[in-house]
Amino acid sequence: MSSSFVIACVGKPSAGKSSFLNAVTDATAKVGNFPFTTIEPNQGVAYYPLDCPCVKHGVTSRCKPRHGWCTNGRRFVPVRMLDVAGLVPGASEGRGLGNKFLDDLRHADVLIHVVDASGTTDDNGRETKGYDPINDIQWLRGEIDAWVFGNLERRWPGIVRRHVATKAPAVDTLHAQLGGYGTTRDIVQRAMDTVVRTSLIASKDELAQWTLDDLHVFVGVFLDHRFPTIVALNKIDMPDSGKNIASIVKRYHANVRDGVSEENIVLTSALAECFLRRMVKQNYIHYTTGDDDFVSKDDDTNMQLKEMDEKTRRRLGNIRDLVLFRYGSTGVQDVIVRAVQVLGFVPVFPVKSVTSFGASNGESPAFQDCVLVRSGTTVREFARKLHNRLDVGYAGAETVGGIQLAEDDIIVAGKNNIIKITTIGA
Repeated sequence: MSSSFVIACVGKPSAGKSSFLNAVTDATAKVGNFPFTTIEPNQGVAYYPLDCPCVKHGVTSRCKPRHGWCTNGRRFVPVRMLDVAGLVPGASEGRGLGNKFLDDLRHADVLIHVVDASGTTDDNGRETKGYDPINDIQWLRGEIDAWVFGNLERRWPGIVRRHVATKAPAVDTLHAQLGGYGTTRDIVQRAMDTVVRTSLIASKDELAQWTLDDLHVFVGVFLDHRFPTIVALNKIDMPDSGKNIASIVKRYHANVRDGVSEENIVLTSALAECFLRRMVKQNYIHYTTGDDDFVSKDDDTNMQLKEMDEKTRRRLGNIRDLVLFRYGSTGVQDVIVRAVQVLGFVPVFPVKSVTSFGASNGESPAFQDCVLVRSGTTVREFARKLHNRLDVGYAGAETVGGIQLAEDDIIVAGKNNIIKITTIGA
């Protein structure tokens, strides 16, 4: 039990996507099982860090998550990752693994686009020099745009005729056409609200008056809502990365372009993270993902760590100077955090007791479950999400302090997100 959303990882060949996936999913040693019924070959599990309420309520020693783990009040909640292969220019026309690439995207709620910031691989992933990474950002959005708009454009006259004949609301007509992209009516409604609020289309929700240019504008807004994208600028420790990063930040500063905003650009070094984790496993260093430094035997001779050879010492020194000290971390954990944040998810802790936070007695494991739900979720919707029996037999809910919650109360982190649900006859 954790979440039902999917983070899709995309990237051209040699951009470092495999290294990034290894970096964010290589934490299974601490976890016995996953909350997902099946994990397909192209799926994995990453971990979203958050502050666990076990510290605030003084039950850190009893905090025993069923899935993920909690260390000194820092909780790691599993989230599903999808490795989407086949990203090459022309994917929307079936080039490479284009059809599978686009089909896989339908299952994603948010995209992580791993981009080679060094400019040493061209658009097909071949070795080169001086390539502009902005091209990769642009053509990912271009391929998705061509996929969606192309399908709608071919059928638009017939869609409009049926819309006029049935007198259906514009949102319902559009949702019927866009449902195949894994979207909900709410996403289509939010896209339409944006179009109306910003007056991007003069005739707004009068579909019969839309030109193809109007349709294209709507598709762009729809894609912003349907496929929010986090850009992981990878290989930040390579020679030309600094120049390219500056150019990218300048282009997207205070502007949303190509489906990307400045706050959704994260600097990463996936290979550095993978190497640091390997050094931890081999007992050369103490390091936790997200830290701004590590500790080796050279730093503290009293640490029970192995001595390292000169080659390992130099490589760790380079990672410390070019990544950790310069950028504050390897960035891989920040990418997952941003992906969850952009979706607006709220952590909720269902408990059987709002005093012991476990079973009825005070010695049982506390805060065993954490569920990530969309912002705006109500208490009753949460009960339904947990299990149909809780919805059918719903009798009430309360939070810390014995405060009773109404069915339509919206769950807010830090306010009422520790919830005990009572059922009829319980």
